[in-house]
Amino acid sequence: MKKHLTLEDRAKEALMASLAVTVKGQVTLKRDLLQHLGIKPGERVEFEKLPGGELKVRAARPSGTIDGFIHALDGKVKLKKPLSIEEMNDIIAAGWAGELGDE
Repeated sequence: MKKHLTLEDRAKEALMASLAVTVKGQVTLKRDLLQHLGIKPGERVEFEKLPGGELKVRAARPSGTIDGFIHALDGKVKLKKPLSIEEMNDIIAAGWAGELGDE
């Protein structure tokens, strides 16, 4: 016997997604969730821990410019802390994808 859902239940079901956790503790976001976030293959996702065991999920968006990155390497721009290899890779990938403007 199939359960009949109310309009409210259908709306909640459309807004929520349930994902299985692997034995390695990983989840795979489904394509419609990635599209909703505007995330393409190779891009990063940020998670913010909220009270009550909740997470806020958003697309990670690089900031800065290619010129700023290059000048951080040659010493013309002073950074508060050195860039990590991961941060450098993110900036390089965003620059090649045309997502960073030159100032």
